Amino acid sequence: MGFPDRIERTVEIAHPPTKVWAALTTAEALGTWFGNAANIDLRPGGAAEMTWTSGDKASMRIERVEEPKVFGFTWGIYGLPDTDPRHTYVEFTLEPTGAGTRLKVVESGFAQLPDDSYRKAFGANTDGWAHELGELLEYLDANAA
Repeated sequence: MGFPDRIERTVEIAHPPTKVWAALTTAEALGTWFGNAANIDLRPGGAAEMTWTSGDKASMRIERVEEPKVFGFTWGIYGLPDTDPRHTYVEFTLEPTGAGTRLKVVESGFAQLPDDSYRKAFGANTDGWAHELGELLEYLDANAA
């Protein structure tokens, strides 16, 4: 397929990796910046779920936990029914920098989709990651200690 299979974003964050890790992997933080409520069983094979006041929800399966460097999960693809077996894989990589943390997020697995589903999911998630990473930065700055 001639489509890009992945969305990749890198942001420089003026907070240490331990603080960024907690924002990515705790229910309290996820339920503040990414959703309106969350729960997470932080272990490979564990389940996580985020819900929004709109009634939307996202169910995830934890795939990688290498504290405080790599956190990965799979989740359903936007625009497909919850029962669809296809998923994308999201991985956060944290790298310490002199000023804080370089956070890279990669979501892959879009090439498995037919054209119409691909355009809908890839476009929505490209916009979604730009928005959500902005929310993460706002959350970290508001909770600086």
